[in-house]
Amino acid sequence: MKRKPFIAANWKMHKSIEEGISFFNSFHEKVKNISDRETGLCVPYTMLYEIGKLKKHLNSPIALGAENMHFEEQGAFTGEISHDMLLECGVDYVIIGHSERRHVFGETDEVLNKKMHKLQSKNQMKAIFCIGELLEEREAGKTNEVLRRQMKQGLDGITKEFASTMVVAYEPVWAIGTGVSATKDDAVNAITFVRKELNELYDEETAQKIRIQYGGSVKPNNIHEYMDSEEIDGALVGGAALKVDSFVQVLTKW
Repeated sequence: MKRKPFIAANWKMHKSIEEGISFFNSFHEKVKNISDRETGLCVPYTMLYEIGKLKKHLNSPIALGAENMHFEEQGAFTGEISHDMLLECGVDYVIIGHSERRHVFGETDEVLNKKMHKLQSKNQMKAIFCIGELLEEREAGKTNEVLRRQMKQGLDGITKEFASTMVVAYEPVWAIGTGVSATKDDAVNAITFVRKELNELYDEETAQKIRIQYGGSVKPNNIHEYMDSEEIDGALVGGAALKVDSFVQVLTKW
């Protein structure tokens, strides 16, 4: 099955609103006519509304993503943001379970599963569901065990219909922001295993529909190595997505 590649930026805690708008305008002009692959920007909450308005005004094909979301509709959750707040900003995708949310902020598979269920119940935005192992888990030979647990628990009760719309991002934690990227074989082996597990959780047709990205120190000079594989359907990009020219190269240099 031919899956449309998806290259998404995760800006994390970077850029002012003005910088974000400037980036979007410039990036849109450079990629607006590209149709054989999808691209998106996952940006801080502060600029979602303004960039959402700009995206609509320009009728831009760039997907807009949020970096996180709470699983409750509303309430006493200081500092959090709800599904409907994001939807009001024009968000298309929500990152669920980024390694920093898991390992810095302590989000569990159970919490992430609640977030996935919220997205599923609303069925108006898509998930970028992140999985990946720590260095000590990799060195202990537990990569597959960790990925299996994260998928089985995080996707518990998620239907094949909703799962087929999501993107899975395999991000080995030891390669995120370290400058050390997984080899092509590392990425392909892990992603092949992930697709096999999705087949077990759902069925082959669903597993073949789901796009699986690689994330972890992706740069213009190594993106072609990953995208050369039919198993890898795109990338979730951090540092290399903070400058327009660099991210354009990641999107087009393969």
